[in-house]
Order: sequence, then C-alpha cells, then structure tokens
Amino acid sequence: MPGQVEKTNQTLVTEFVLQGFSEHPHLWLLLLNCFFFLYTLALVGNTLIITVITCSSGLHSPMYFFLFNLAMMDIICTSSVLPKVLAGLALEDNTISFQGCMTQLFWLAWSTSSELVLLTVMAYDRYVAICRPLHYGTLMSLWLCLALAVAVWVTGALNASVHTGVIAQLSFCGPNVITHFFCEVPPLLLLSCSSTYIISIITLLANAFYGYTNFLLTLLSYGFIIASILRIRSAEGKRKAFSTCSSHLIVVSVYYSAVVCAYMSPASSYSPERSKLAGVLYTAFSPTLNPLIYTLRNKDVKAALGKLLPFYRH
Repeated sequence: MPGQVEKTNQTLVTEFVLQGFSEHPHLWLLLLNCFFFLYTLALVGNTLIITVITCSSGLHSPMYFFLFNLAMMDIICTSSVLPKVLAGLALEDNTISFQGCMTQLFWLAWSTSSELVLLTVMAYDRYVAICRPLHYGTLMSLWLCLALAVAVWVTGALNASVHTGVIAQLSFCGPNVITHFFCEVPPLLLLSCSSTYIISIITLLANAFYGYTNFLLTLLSYGFIIASILRIRSAEGKRKAFSTCSSHLIVVSVYYSAVVCAYMSPASSYSPERSKLAGVLYTAFSPTLNPLIYTLRNKDVKAALGKLLPFYRH
C-alpha cells in the first residue's frame, strides 16, 4: 500500500493523508478563495505591523515590542498550515510525508504555545501601564522586555520539541488518514498503534501550563486593570484607560476561544468538525484579525502608518 513500509512484520506509515475539507467537495472553490484571501491578508497585515514598528521611533516601547513578536508568531503559525491547505485544495493532493507532518507540527506548536505565553506577558505589560504608571519605565525596562521575549520563544520551542520528539517515536501502522486539514496532536494520537500514555501525560501538563495557567494569569492581570479603571473618577479617564488594553482583550478572547475548543479536551472526545473549526480560527482568522484589531483601534499605529504610507488615510 502506498505510504507504508514493512518493518518487523508490521506495516509502518511513511506518509499521511490530510482529510482536509474533502467531505464538502462542492465548497472547494469557495474554500480555496477564502483561505487564499485570509493568508494573503495575514501575511500583508503582520508584515506591515513588523515594518511600521521597526521604522517608527515613536513605537519603540514595550507594548509595541511585544506586538512585533506577536506579528512574527502569527506569520509562522499561518505559514506552517495554510500553504499546504491551499495546495491541497488547488492540486487535490492531500498527502504529507511523515517528516513533513512532524515539521508542520513543530512550527505550529512553537508558534501557538509561544503566543499563549506572549499574551500573558502583554496582559502584564498593560497591568503595569495602567496600575503602576509611575513605575512603568522601571518595571518594563529594555532588558526585562528582551528577557521576557527570549523566555517566550524558548519555552515555546521547548514545548514544540518535546511534543514533536515524542510523537515522532510513536508507531503508525494502521489507517493513515488524519481527520484534520493539518497535522495535529489529537488526531495523530488516534492513529498511533503504540502506547500514547507518555504523550498524553505531556499534553495534559502542557495544557495545564500553556492553557490554564496563562489564562488565569491573564485574568488576574485584567482583574487588577478593571479594578484600577473603576477607581478613575472621570468618564474620559476611564475611556482612555480601557482603550489602551481593549485591543489586547479582544485578541485574547478570540485566541483562547479557539485554543480551548482545540486542546482542552481529551483525545478520546476528539471531534473532527469542532477541531477543524477551531483550527480555522487560530491558524487563519486570528493571524488575519490581529493586525486589523491593533491598527484600527490604535491611534499611534494609524499615525505611524500615515507617515510610512503616504496613500494611507485614517
């Protein structure tokens, strides 16, 4: 059988077939155009964010430094998935090699887990800016921001390396159809013919840290932020304070909604349709929406864009 080899009387899978959206063949053209539009918009939007922050001295502050990192993660996340989706829809070739699957899994796990930690760091930054404004320069120094950014990328890479390394050691000797449009941990575990106990424990621990812990820390930061805003007497003061963190709050809400649907449930209760919907949210919609949210709701970014792009009007 294509995509399988014999090894010690056991047939091992050498390639997988991504189910993608093959159950909806009549929608392939619509899906192709939608994913192409979203991928193009995500690339252009996040590249523009990176460029405007790099070129505008007025945006060289902790908040925009972290936004710069967020844009890089969004590019990695969407680029690890959508090109293969587009190729599958356009060429009707949904096969992916074992090595290609592990590579995709690594880059996706790196970007998504890093983004969860980064959103927590960005929430802390907003907490310091609103609740400790007089100490902001000291508490969010250049060296601390650099250290936090490095920690975010390193912890994400460590998580991705462990997950990919353990899954690469599993045996896949039966069906090779992944019920998703990219390589993802839950459907891969369902295909394995070896014990998944260790990777299940690792996934549970990773979910506890990257999902629940970061979510609780973000909620804690916003709890202090909201309490601080409510103590402001003037309505204008409250509006200005809330406007500085509203964009980040929207991004957090969208991203965590998708991640909870995709990861915060055991592999045994895996639902292909639900997982695909969540996958579209955090690999296509979130990377596309983030630049729009941060530009349309941020006067500093809009002003910088106006200087960088003469044709831009806000």
